[in-house]
Amino acid sequence: MTQRVTLSVNGRAREEAVEDNLLLIDYLRERRGLTGTKRGCDGGECGACTVLVDGEPRLSCLTLAASCQGRAVETIESQNSRGTLSALQRAFHEKLGTQCGFCTPGMIMAAEALLRRNARPEEAEIREALGGNLCRCTGYVKIIEAVKEAVR
Repeated sequence: MTQRVTLSVNGRAREEAVEDNLLLIDYLRERRGLTGTKRGCDGGECGACTVLVDGEPRLSCLTLAASCQGRAVETIESQNSRGTLSALQRAFHEKLGTQCGFCTPGMIMAAEALLRRNARPEEAEIREALGGNLCRCTGYVKIIEAVKEAVR
């Protein structure tokens, strides 16, 4: 079955019919063409698909699109402004917080949610906020340094 869903995606209002079982990651990637959200484990274990729903991090591979009725969804594509990197994106670039880059969108979105709640997090809070996001390349040191840099 399908249902009409009204939501905001990266600040733009959308209304469309979605299947009851359509995952948010599929809605974003296939219907909206927002491919920055990565499909990693498909089981909610890696965090590569992290987006913000009403400002809170959510795993889009475990979230039904229909459950976002009336909510605001933000993807990594919302982070730059007219081609200018956000402070977090710039910090990840400058502090070498990316290597292969696959986990980076989810890491940035999880860090963005943290910084909205707490503009001056301690390292332990950064580690906790990123705890659901896996990286196989960096060893996390550079990622944490990048978030610290964005705070400055």
